[in-house]
Amino acid sequence: MENRSHALAAGLFVIVVAALLAALGLWLTRDRANYTLYELSSRESVSGLQPQAAVRYKGVAVGRVERIGFDPQQSGNVLIRIAVNADAPVSATTYATLGYQGVTGLAHVLLDDAQAPLQRPAPGASGLPRLPLQSSPFSQLAEQGPLILARVQEATERVNRLLSDDNLHHLDTTLTELSAAVGSVGRLARGLDDTVRTGLAPALAQAPAVLSEARQSLAALREASDNTAKAAQQVGQAMQVLSAPDGVLGEAARSARALTGVTERVGRGTLVQVDRAADAVTQAARGLGQVASGVGENPQSLLYGAPRAAPGPGEPGFVPPPAAR
Repeated sequence: MENRSHALAAGLFVIVVAALLAALGLWLTRDRANYTLYELSSRESVSGLQPQAAVRYKGVAVGRVERIGFDPQQSGNVLIRIAVNADAPVSATTYATLGYQGVTGLAHVLLDDAQAPLQRPAPGASGLPRLPLQSSPFSQLAEQGPLILARVQEATERVNRLLSDDNLHHLDTTLTELSAAVGSVGRLARGLDDTVRTGLAPALAQAPAVLSEARQSLAALREASDNTAKAAQQVGQAMQVLSAPDGVLGEAARSARALTGVTERVGRGTLVQVDRAADAVTQAARGLGQVASGVGENPQSLLYGAPRAAPGPGEPGFVPPPAAR
């Protein structure tokens, strides 16, 4: 009987101590902060997100995930209810995304602010305000995964075609020809070096003499240029002397004007008389021609005089010619 009482006392002691430890844990872990409930609705997968997962605002823990279910208003959407500390600066620009912790695959909710106010979704059946849930980088990567794999496969096929046996053979041939071309360039460079040593070096040795002759030629050319400038100056002075009012050109101009006046006087007087004399000579020549013609036709006219002309119609002694039969 006494053993049973000791066992009962030990059991009661253990129960009391466990209850005290539980009460102490609840007291130490109790949260006295005020929370505001929000809802998130998304068509994307929320794998890795569990209830009681952390909610962080720009990396600072501000709440937890209360419940994960399905949205009764939008078929196929996942509904997430979160509790956010009332002191968190949630505003009209705040939006939510899903973040992942390293390689564990555990997800949490990240809150951040956009540059401009966002259009908030309408409240659901519970009446709680909703925050816009945007795609996370991992979600975008998952969506673009098939396209990325297709591109990688296409690039692999192109690399395989590029490294085919025929292309490798062509590449080997090209490298061989390139090596031969490099050897030809080396031989050409050595030949050019020999040419420079044997031909260009003597020419460079004669360069000082050539430069000296060039300097002498330039000096002679400069002297000729100075002489030409002096001759041009003398010609200019001579032209000034000739062009002076009392110079040769002025005297020639005055003589030309005097000769022009004399010519005009001769044209007005003498030429008119010459024209008249020429007309008289012309008339006399015409009369002399007529006399010569008459003598040629009737030479006896010089002795007997000019023959009398036959009377014409209406004159005395006119005889009409006989009529034609």
